[in-house]
Amino acid sequence: MRRRVGVVLAAAILLAGCTDSGDDDPTTTPPAPGSANTIPIPRAASIHWGECPEGRAYECGTLSVPVDYTVPGGDKIDIALLRVKATGGNRIGALVVNPGGPGGSGISFARYAASAFPDDVRERYDIVGFDPRGVGRSSPVECLSDADMDAYTQLDQTPDTPEEEAALVDGFKRFGLGCQDDAKALLGHVGTPDAARDMDQIREALGEDQLRYFGASYGTYLGAVYAELFPDKVGRFVLDGGIDPNQTSADANRVQGGGFQTALNSYIDDCLAGGSCFLGDSREAALARIRTLLDDLDARPLPGDAKRQVTESIATTGILSPLYTREQWPRLSLALQAAFRGDGGLLLNLSDMYYERGADGTYANLMYANSAVNCLDYPPSATTPDQVRTQVAEFEATSPSFGRTLAWAGLACGTWPVPATGTPHEIHAPGAAPILVIGTTRDPATPYAWSQALAGQLDSGHLLTYDGDGHTAYLRGSTCVDTAVDTFLLTGAPPPDGKTCD
Repeated sequence: MRRRVGVVLAAAILLAGCTDSGDDDPTTTPPAPGSANTIPIPRAASIHWGECPEGRAYECGTLSVPVDYTVPGGDKIDIALLRVKATGGNRIGALVVNPGGPGGSGISFARYAASAFPDDVRERYDIVGFDPRGVGRSSPVECLSDADMDAYTQLDQTPDTPEEEAALVDGFKRFGLGCQDDAKALLGHVGTPDAARDMDQIREALGEDQLRYFGASYGTYLGAVYAELFPDKVGRFVLDGGIDPNQTSADANRVQGGGFQTALNSYIDDCLAGGSCFLGDSREAALARIRTLLDDLDARPLPGDAKRQVTESIATTGILSPLYTREQWPRLSLALQAAFRGDGGLLLNLSDMYYERGADGTYANLMYANSAVNCLDYPPSATTPDQVRTQVAEFEATSPSFGRTLAWAGLACGTWPVPATGTPHEIHAPGAAPILVIGTTRDPATPYAWSQALAGQLDSGHLLTYDGDGHTAYLRGSTCVDTAVDTFLLTGAPPPDGKTCD
């Protein structure tokens, strides 16, 4: 499971033919005054842009950066980028975008933004996306074969017996060791501070005095860490679907479980409001029917496809996946109705969407990178089954439907082969320009309380509230939200702090 945050789902894009910069000069500059960054900043290499295989509308490039910023003259990796130039003449600069995850492709998101962002923003900004280190085309972390990943997704993540607990722990260990075998030394350098330093290298290589940035979901944490390290380089920052950096992994998992419970309740209430809801005549009845389905699947999985069964874990993921957007709720209804008839195929399809498993059985590296970054950023919430058992009751009190699953999911980082390097802490970023944080009241993956906390911590934070459903708010149908974001990007003027949109 994505233990800390979700990702804005977008089609994965593989880029080829991008050129290397070849600049290995380790010349460094001192950290910015007052910055939390205590590591000298190497001079950025050059980006050599070339045509993308997708067509002339895009430019592709790579930027060489240190694997370890404490050794700027050491090994390098290439960060893959995609740029879509501004369509108008009154250019403001580059807008770097990140879709979240961790593990989401910024290259894919930049292609989406180039068509989805409004014309007046596109006229004045180059849209630049990059695959963070360990993601996509930027030295991707790979952990399991596709067949082994299929087996991993079917592990019982709510074990009831010592044998099931042992199998889950063994599965988590094999996953982590597979990542270590593949990524080797890089696995200890894929954390968010490393990615934030890469973003500053990108800023400098683009010739920008300040970074202008749009980050969604986990991208808000990446943006906040950048602001902490380089507050004087912060330009117009939009952080949509905020994350509270000052929380333990256990708290994050538990609160996120509550977010998904709120989203499930909202989905059920919508079904009931339509009349003749197939789940029952009350929220309690509907939750009970879903719980009975999951319990039945724990004992007797349903057929899924020719090779896979739909276990309780697969079905839980299939239910979580469409809760990210209200537009997916009809698909969830169809999948649940089919499962009640004994057909698990649609739930399996929704689970595959979550894991980014293609129709040919191949997986994108989203989930591998997700674990690699999360397990490095924060100490684990549990390291033994005994510790998980002490947490289950509190998790279930917050989320009766998903709490037990998310409690056990926290054990994955407890078996990780590389120790965590980050710790929970408040991020204030003194001296940074105004930062716009957007929170959605019924966001399943980044609960609203996280956006409130992030905006409150940032010295220059401004909170914009979207009273609605789904993960993140921009371009989700609220003219009020979209206008506020567009105005901020184009003029630098944030909306009044505490403004609410519906």
